[in-house]
Amino acid sequence: MFKTFGFLYKINVMGTVKNPLPVKLIMAVFTNQLELFPRIEKELEKKYGKIDLKSPIFEFNYTDYYQDEMGSGLKKKFISFENLVRLEQISSIKIFTNALEKKYSRENKRTINIDPGYISNSQLVLASTKNYYHRIYLGEGIYAEVTLFFKEKTFQSLPWTYPDYKIKSSIDIFNGIREIYREQLSKR
Repeated sequence: MFKTFGFLYKINVMGTVKNPLPVKLIMAVFTNQLELFPRIEKELEKKYGKIDLKSPIFEFNYTDYYQDEMGSGLKKKFISFENLVRLEQISSIKIFTNALEKKYSRENKRTINIDPGYISNSQLVLASTKNYYHRIYLGEGIYAEVTLFFKEKTFQSLPWTYPDYKIKSSIDIFNGIREIYREQLSKR
């Protein structure tokens, strides 16, 4: 213990380096061509294993950001995968989903958007190619953003959380995915 400026501080012993637990891979997929959902899901399952949760499809009308590129009438769904992944895989996963978006592009415009991320016990993290003050660079042109944090038995939003991630129906889905994840961890 030491005292400075009238405050008493406890000196902590250096922490021990530990490997983090694997995390639950999730993806948000949206398009205005409903027939693309099963095709994309099949390609994602081939790469990442069985999908263990698919949310209902809902209207994605929270922004017009994608309208010039993808058109109107966008529909969105969240999915999660049975296989857990290592944290450091999220960059290569984002690179793969970007390549998949490009594969389905027409006339240099995306027809589908795939946003990968993961759920851990404490947070929902999304991968992005765009830098911003609240994002951390991971390498390979990919950034990570804590989009939601888990507190008081539910996920909570942050000032930058996308509107469709903080609505009750989405939070309920993410809480459900977290429960699946916790069950998986208990069996390890």
